[in-house]
Amino acid sequence: MEKYVEKIVEWLKQKLIDTGAKGFVVGVSGGIDSAVVANLIKLAAPEHSLGVLLPIYTKSEHMTDGIKVIETCGINSMTIDLTETHKVMYSHIKHQLDEKNEFNELSDQIAGANLRARLRMSALYTVATNYNYLVVGTDNAAEWYTGYFTKYGDGGVDIHPLVDFTKSEVREMAKYLNVPEEVITKAPSADLWEDQTDENEMGTTYDRIDAYLRGESVPKEDKQIIERLHKQSEHKRVGIPQFKRS
Repeated sequence: MEKYVEKIVEWLKQKLIDTGAKGFVVGVSGGIDSAVVANLIKLAAPEHSLGVLLPIYTKSEHMTDGIKVIETCGINSMTIDLTETHKVMYSHIKHQLDEKNEFNELSDQIAGANLRARLRMSALYTVATNYNYLVVGTDNAAEWYTGYFTKYGDGGVDIHPLVDFTKSEVREMAKYLNVPEEVITKAPSADLWEDQTDENEMGTTYDRIDAYLRGESVPKEDKQIIERLHKQSEHKRVGIPQFKRS
């Protein structure tokens, strides 16, 4: 992984030159992907990299892991608790829908979860504007291919350093970068609701998605899930459709 880390760090440095930005900011969740990105941006811009903890009803263990990541890599940090912001905003929206008798209970969980991701994105861009930093994404190849990210949420970033690397490769990179072991081995979670895990939500595993992306054989059921997720999420990876006058 050493050569890949070096190449990514050089790529990040070049992005600062290309854009005129001073540094980088990433949301640190306590998960492995954001931990790797925090280390990479710290290497690329030691004095101008920032990790932001963005709790929204976040469990204490996720916060503890996020703090460990920050302390281990030595990145500058801040915490912006968005719990009350989410509570007020979502309850107000729900109230307006209830008054029209049009609130969809079946969409409640995912709507609230996506609002979490989009509030975090807004906070990161507000901080980034203050410092003239680039917002750095944390999606890996498996998440990018399946569309496992919120449009205009965690998918709303300036640059993506990890989308060419499978989840297993990100784990290898994490070990090379000395990410805390408990962060490397914990069940991946986007912290979207209580006890949420990525693999339970997707219906397949990162190992099988990685195998599929490598061209290896995977169980038929998993292949169907992966291909369905990829097709359904195509709109997240392409530009916004635009009407053109003939």
